[in-house]
Amino acid sequence: MERENSNNNNTHVVLLPFLAFGHLIPFHQLAIALAKSGVRVSYISTPKNIERLPKPSHNLSPLFNFVSFPFPILDSHPFPDGVEASGDIPFEEYDSFSKAFDLLKLPFERFVSEQKPNWVVIDYLSHWGADVAKNCGIPVMALSVFSAASNVFFGPSEVMVGEGEKKALLMPESWTSPPPWVTFPSEVAYRPFEAVREVFYRRNVSDILFSERVARTLEGSQVVAIRSCPELEGEYLRLYSELICKPVIPVGLLPLKNVDRRETTDKSLGEMFDWLDKQDPKSVVYVAFGSEYKLTKEEIYEIAYGLEESHLPFLWALRKPRWAIDDSDALPPGFSQTSHKHKVCIGWAPQMEILSHPSIGGSLFHSGWGSVIETLQFGHALVVLPLMLDQPLNARLVVEKGLAIEVDRGEDGSFKRDNIALSLRRAMVSEEGEGMKARLREASLVVGDLKLHDHYIDQFVECLKNGVGKPQK
Repeated sequence: MERENSNNNNTHVVLLPFLAFGHLIPFHQLAIALAKSGVRVSYISTPKNIERLPKPSHNLSPLFNFVSFPFPILDSHPFPDGVEASGDIPFEEYDSFSKAFDLLKLPFERFVSEQKPNWVVIDYLSHWGADVAKNCGIPVMALSVFSAASNVFFGPSEVMVGEGEKKALLMPESWTSPPPWVTFPSEVAYRPFEAVREVFYRRNVSDILFSERVARTLEGSQVVAIRSCPELEGEYLRLYSELICKPVIPVGLLPLKNVDRRETTDKSLGEMFDWLDKQDPKSVVYVAFGSEYKLTKEEIYEIAYGLEESHLPFLWALRKPRWAIDDSDALPPGFSQTSHKHKVCIGWAPQMEILSHPSIGGSLFHSGWGSVIETLQFGHALVVLPLMLDQPLNARLVVEKGLAIEVDRGEDGSFKRDNIALSLRRAMVSEEGEGMKARLREASLVVGDLKLHDHYIDQFVECLKNGVGKPQK
């Protein structure tokens, strides 16, 4: 039965996510949860992204409104037709993509000034949304789709912009240990090779640092919401509120409900589920690395051979690399896409439907926060191979909690097939893995507790209704 509170119908919230699916999806999940609670939601994005997001159910459609703005044309770097999400481009074009995203400010300003919503909820990378809302007299809430541990690691806004003595904290060498404000035991930090190549403090063509975007968002927001919960990250949530001197509201983990296999006319997806149906319960490793990081040929080959050497059944959802001529070219010579022990699906795959399948028992993945939550929801063994941005910090967090095994890397960040195979076997079939699986079963009871996370949504709705954090008149 749908949760709905008609008393909230007068509350109108505008959501402004960054154009990356690791941001679009949790914003969409929050929008659905708010609509179910009777809050009217306007979800801002571009046509192709809206097309790729699930449509709200018929009974929610009066409260859930997709607002489509054309993807801006950047004269200095025009993108091909259909490119509207960061996963559609090579990472070296990310800066230009961010600059194009910033051009949405004008239509957003027109919409907010006309609609006059009760709240504007912006992404950490949508800093100009705070300026727009302030000019229109609308209170602003920032929603972080990153873990609380990652937010704590980057610290308050004055650290991000490097004021005074805090400039030393912007240097890569300071990133290889927890920051000084973390007073409890923590392993959440970057490895040296990760810190050197991180882009958070690197100037780009939009002439604003990643860190400056986040800092300006924090400074312009009255309240900060985080996709997390005290049961999983209590110490980090408490510390973050102290650091930024603002209310920090956990919206829960936004777990998906009723994950059922949808009927499909896609032959390859049908064959994939037929293959899964034939595997033993909890025996298969699901492998996926998202759309943001573009794996090199050498990396894909090492992963493929590592999976093979693990002697475990696996299902790999692999995006076709730009360097591959066709699907078969994406894999090592002679490496088949299908056997009785494995299946490789080139292209998009329905991750939640796969993770919910009884044959899946573990996952080898990049440790993006959304994927961490989805994998924990089903209690699967976590084998993490972080590749970029906040992923290393999430990996350290789940390893710290005894919920994951991380693949060993060389000093340059390279990984080898034997380390992949060893990590998979440790997680799936070793005595060490059994202890981890027991902890994962406990974690899944928290992550999958729908009543618990509905409770956090209820608290969030109360904040929206009662105006917690609204600026003084």
